[in-house]
Amino acid sequence: MLKTSLLIIFIGIFWQSNAQYQQLERPAEWSNLVFGGRFMDRFLPIPVVGELTDDTWGADNVVPRYIDNGIEDSEWSYWGGNVLKGKDGNYHLFVCRWREDSPKGHGEWPNSIVIKASSNHPLGPYQVETIIGKGHNPEAFRLKDGRIAIYVIDGYYIADNVNGPWTYNKFEFDNRDRPIIEGLSNLSFARREDGSFIMVCRGGGIWFSKDGLSPYHQVTDQRVYPDIDGRFEDPVIWKTNIQYHMIVNDWYGRIAYYLRSKDGIHWKVDPGEAYVPGITNYEDGTTEDWFKYERIKMLQDQYGRAVQANFAVIDTLKSEDKPNDRHSSKNIGIPLTVGKLIIILNEEKIEADTPEIRLRIQAEEGFDPHSDIDLNSLRFGASEEVNFGRGSKLLRTEKSGDDLILVFEGAGNGLSEDNFVAKLLGKTRQGKLLFGYARLPWLNYNEAALSARLPVADQLEAGCKLQIEVQNFGQVPSQTSTVKVEQLQEGQSVKIASGEVPVLEPFEKTTIQLISNQSFVPDTENQVKVTITSPGQDPVTLTGKLKTNE
Repeated sequence: MLKTSLLIIFIGIFWQSNAQYQQLERPAEWSNLVFGGRFMDRFLPIPVVGELTDDTWGADNVVPRYIDNGIEDSEWSYWGGNVLKGKDGNYHLFVCRWREDSPKGHGEWPNSIVIKASSNHPLGPYQVETIIGKGHNPEAFRLKDGRIAIYVIDGYYIADNVNGPWTYNKFEFDNRDRPIIEGLSNLSFARREDGSFIMVCRGGGIWFSKDGLSPYHQVTDQRVYPDIDGRFEDPVIWKTNIQYHMIVNDWYGRIAYYLRSKDGIHWKVDPGEAYVPGITNYEDGTTEDWFKYERIKMLQDQYGRAVQANFAVIDTLKSEDKPNDRHSSKNIGIPLTVGKLIIILNEEKIEADTPEIRLRIQAEEGFDPHSDIDLNSLRFGASEEVNFGRGSKLLRTEKSGDDLILVFEGAGNGLSEDNFVAKLLGKTRQGKLLFGYARLPWLNYNEAALSARLPVADQLEAGCKLQIEVQNFGQVPSQTSTVKVEQLQEGQSVKIASGEVPVLEPFEKTTIQLISNQSFVPDTENQVKVTITSPGQDPVTLTGKLKTNE
């Protein structure tokens, strides 16, 4: 088991304070994205919160402003944090802070304390109610049994409800023979249907826990982030009733990316910016040009949809935030356009030659699909198509009580084996963004997730015995599967053993024993690849150094 460390955080802060930012060149295709093709298009103008004031700290670019958005004051610098809605109907912000007059200025963050602040409105203003304890980069989440856990670097607090009392404890992490990329910090969590949890760490590794508190087990051996030369941090992961979502920030390029996944393990990067500086705009035209936006977190509704993003913001470079000056940091909220509830009604798989696609769009409080949609603006199909203004066109509509049936022509839908959801994109009659995702009825969204550790070899008189631990991190039992071990040498792979993996319940593990006629010399670079193949699923591989017992 491994413990987290602050070392990588200190290195990252030193690097940021001494490195140059760069304006990352955007891919040429991004210029062809239509409204709604970028996650950033979902940020809404913020309703006026309290009164506009210039009697506050801050550089000229953030004054005057609405100080009642989120939480701030002259005594403390606030950072990170997320909002949970309580059973009492109020909103509870779990955020960290340190004294603004600390001799180290913003550098006082390692001595942060976590507090709970509450409001009757998701944007605020938030009033401090409880001091929870020491910690930084908090993220609060609900366990299946209703308890509240608050992650902080190197541990977590837990209580029966949002009001405490809080008990401090430590997570345990099992990297399972996989490299931990950039350390275990800036963690973000999402609860799955059965109460188990998925976690993404700062470096982009994916981990699973049976209940959110028991050991977290790593299943990926490389980051799931975009394949670019970025300096990634602040991932946030959340799950809706449709799919998994993630946003990660590249502080070097000052750009964030939006990713989606069917299973939380394999991720797809959507084009366009998830957010960039300059997104704090109010309904009355007031703007706040914060220098940096970090630690994005999502407030979710009963379907898991993100309804508000909360950020830690600062008005200048962190190194320029000194004690007793006019610079500081705070937490703010920005409302988001919420995706519509849509269901594909076709029973058969949608192909390129499918004549029609039938889609139900559900009525909700504040949304009447019969009167609120600009029908001529709608496109439906693969996100790769609709994000660029293409996709299937609407043929007609049909009433279905309060809901509306949208009938699209099949041509141009663009759905392929690479897609696990389809996207509806268009506008309301008021010209506002309208979008939604739908599951593809022919896909299985709850599959087993078998994952192996590297083999351990015991030398025999002729050959060796290989022991391979295999565990199921899915939410359903696995099917009988196969495991294969190959030796990698001089660019070639040679199969040395194979066998069968029995049915495993969720989080159950077993040790497979295989006999190979291949012998290995201990303490040498014996590179092997383990491949698990399950019926109806893509093969899962792990490559690394074979372990040998003396």
